[in-house]
This record gives sequence, structure tokens and C-alpha cells, in this order.
Amino acid sequence: MRDAYLARGHTLSDLGLQVPLAKSKLSELLRGLGHYPRWEIVSRLATLLGLPHSPLYRLWRQAALEAHKKREWVQRSTDNTTAVTTSPAAPPLDHRAFCELVQDDYLLYAQAFLVDDEACHNAVFDTFDILWLSWNDALASPDTRRHAWAVLRRTVMSRTPHIDGRPVFSQTAFDTVALTYLTDEEARARHLTETLALLRAMSWLPATQLDVITLRILWRMPIERVSELLGLAPALVRSNQRHAQHYLMSALYPPENEGTPS
Repeated sequence: MRDAYLARGHTLSDLGLQVPLAKSKLSELLRGLGHYPRWEIVSRLATLLGLPHSPLYRLWRQAALEAHKKREWVQRSTDNTTAVTTSPAAPPLDHRAFCELVQDDYLLYAQAFLVDDEACHNAVFDTFDILWLSWNDALASPDTRRHAWAVLRRTVMSRTPHIDGRPVFSQTAFDTVALTYLTDEEARARHLTETLALLRAMSWLPATQLDVITLRILWRMPIERVSELLGLAPALVRSNQRHAQHYLMSALYPPENEGTPS
């Protein structure tokens, strides 16, 4: 919303003529500060800024619940005068095609970090709504796929538990492809121990290396598909995987003369 405000060249005085908020409150809202806004205010701003209401309403509602607003408050904030603006609308055709193409794999990525199916679906479909709101920016970016992946990553990581700044993998990440083929209990226990150590080491990886390893190692995706999802050349995917694996090997199996890492 702030990007649309800056792009259109409006002033706070312009917005204040049609939105029942003081300029100071409008400034806070556009900077993500102050009290969580009612939908009535957000929908009026969306109209003035030319933003589609449907994805914005879903994002507003989800964020309100995450901000611990009661469902009654959410319902009251969507009064009869704005109900028509929340009715479904169709996103651009190329946006819909893109989302259909990546949805299943985006969900797999989210499952590595988020605790349940609902959280994964919310993160992925919030990503699609954010992309809808900024689709022109995505198309104008050097690579739409890379732009979209950055939105997905920010959305997922904002909802992922972190310890000392490092993401904590979901229990789902233990359900790797390799584990499904192990029937011996001792082998499964050994694999789980090794997986836990691997996930801890992976949490130290830089962002791109972490994403590549998550898709390549946990979900066994082909390099070509990882390249398509991340908007990286296959050679860059291989390079990131190689560097990540070198670090992981040194972290998991340090040379004896270097001692055990702390």
C-alpha cells in the first residue's frame, strides 16, 4: 500500500480528504505503525490507490488474526458499506497461471519450516495475494520467478520460529523422501539422528544455499526444477549446492585434528 501511495504521487492531504483519519494517523498506517486499522479505512485507501480489494482483504484479515484481533472485531470492521469490495475478483491471467505452476512446490518449501498444513497454505496463498497486489512490479523485475520466490521466502520466514536468528525446521522436515524407504527401526532411529544434525547445520547456511539444499536434499527436487522455482541458472544452483554441501560436510564430519565444533 505504501509503494502504491509513493508511486501515485499522492500527498497525505489528498488522502485525508476522502479517508476519515488525521494526517498523522495516515502516515502511521502507511509506515505500518500505530493501531491495526479497520477494514473500512484500508478499503477506502485501496480504492484511492487503485489496489484490488480481494487480495488486500484476505491479507488484512489474516494479519488481523495474527495480531490477536478477535474474529468479532474482524467481522465488525467489515461492515455492509464495504462488503461489496470483498467479493471475489479474478487476478490477471498470467498471475493465475504462474501460481498454478508453482503452488505444489511452494507448499513443499513451506512444509519444511511451518508446523501444520493450515500455516503452510496461509503462507503460500498470502504470497500469491502479495504478488497479485504487486504483479506489475514482479513483471518489471529482472526475473519474475526470482521476485516471487523472494516474496515466498519472506512470508515463510516471518512465520518460522527462529533461535539466535536461525530458522527452526518443522517436524515435517523429518519426513524426508529417504525416510519413507526405511522399515528397520534401528535404521530409522539412526536416520532421524542424522537428519536432526543435518537440519541444525543447515540453519547456518546463507539464504540461497539454504533454499537450494532444502529443495534438493529434503525434497529431492531435480536441479532443473529448483532452477525454475528460484529463478537461478542451473549452474548457480549447482554452485550453491556444492558450497552448501562442503560446509555441511565440514560441520557434520570435522577433521579429527580440528576438534569438535562448539
